Amino acid sequence: MTQTPLSRRAVLKGGAALAGAAALGPLPRRAAASGNLTVGFIYVGARDDFGYNQAHAEGAAAVKELEGVTVVEEENVAETTDAQKSMESMINFDGATLLFPTSFGYFDPHILEVAPNYPELRFQHCGGLWEEGVHPENVGSYFGYIGTGQYLNGITAGHATQTKKIGFVAAKPIPQVLLNINAYLLGARAVDPEITCQVIFTGEWSLAVKEAEATNALADAGCDVVTCHVDGPKVVMETAAQRGMFLNGYHADQTALAPEQYLTGAEWNWAEVYTGMVRATMAGEPIPNFVRGGLAEGFVKMSPLGSAVSDAARNQFEATKAEILKGGFAVIRGPLKDNKGNVIAAEGEAFAETDVALERMDYLVEGVVGSTS
Repeated sequence: MTQTPLSRRAVLKGGAALAGAAALGPLPRRAAASGNLTVGFIYVGARDDFGYNQAHAEGAAAVKELEGVTVVEEENVAETTDAQKSMESMINFDGATLLFPTSFGYFDPHILEVAPNYPELRFQHCGGLWEEGVHPENVGSYFGYIGTGQYLNGITAGHATQTKKIGFVAAKPIPQVLLNINAYLLGARAVDPEITCQVIFTGEWSLAVKEAEATNALADAGCDVVTCHVDGPKVVMETAAQRGMFLNGYHADQTALAPEQYLTGAEWNWAEVYTGMVRATMAGEPIPNFVRGGLAEGFVKMSPLGSAVSDAARNQFEATKAEILKGGFAVIRGPLKDNKGNVIAAEGEAFAETDVALERMDYLVEGVVGSTS
C-alpha cells in the first residue's frame, strides 16, 4: 500500500515541528520491528516525468507489491533543506526505516546532515558518492553503468539516419554525460564510421525552454535522430517528433510520446535493484555501501524496439546486446582519438565502464561536434 500523509513537510516547518510531533503522540520510528517495513522514496521532480524520476517511481511501484512493505513517496522535493524535512517526516511520522532519497543533490549536505542522527536506519542514495572512512556507515550509494545502453541506442540511430548526423541534448559535461555522448556516437559508428554526433549542452538538468531550443537547433543542423541526458526527456522527444526526427530514449520508456518514431531507449531497471535491497533488509541482511551494475547485472534495460527499426538494425542490436550481457563489454576501444586529436586509446586498448574509467572521462570522442567548455 502507499501512504501519502497530508503536508508532511509543512508539519516539520519552523517551531511548529515539535508541537506537531507532540500532538501526534509517540513517533512510530521503529514500526519495522513488528515485521513490516516502511520504505520512503523522495523525488526531485514529478513521478510521471517520462524520465529520471519516473524510472525511480517505477522501482517504488515494484516495491509496493512486496508483502509486508509500506511505501511512502514524496515528489517535487527541491535539493535544499526541504529534502531534510522530507526525510525527517518519513522517519518520525511514517515510521520509515529504509529511505531512498533519489536525486544526486540530496547527498551533500542533506543526507549527510540527517543520517548521523538515526544510526539504526538506512539511507540509500542514487549517485555513487559514498566513500569508505569518509561518510556514515548507515549511508549507501548505488548507481548503474548505462553507457552500454546508449551504445545500443547508437546502433539503432546508425541504421535510421539518412543524413549521417545524429544529435544529443545534454545537461552538463560531467563524466557520466560525456560517456553517454561518446557511447551513442560509437554505437552509431559501429554501423557507419562516417556518422557524426552534434551535442548541445543546456547547462541545467531540467529546463524545458532550452531543451526545446537545443532540439530544434539540432534539427536545423541536419540531425535526423536524437537522444538526450536531461532529467525529463519529454520535451526533447516531443520536439524532435514534431520535427520528423527519430528518437532514442533515456531514463525511462518514452515510446508513448512518439510510437512511430521511437527506436529504443536506455532505461534504468530500478525495480530489480530496489526489490533486491528491500528483500535483503527484511531478511536482516546488510546492503553493501557501494553498489554498481549495468545491463548484465540487471541495473539497466532497453526499451522495446520500435516499428521503425529495420531488420538489419534489429539483428545488430540483438547480437551486440548478447555480447554486452556476457559482461566486460568495452565501449571505449582503440585506436580512438578525442575530438581534439588526442589519443584516448591505442590499438588493442579497451576501457570497460567502471568508476575508474568514469573518473577519467573528460573528453568527447572524434566525430562529436561540440565542446565540453
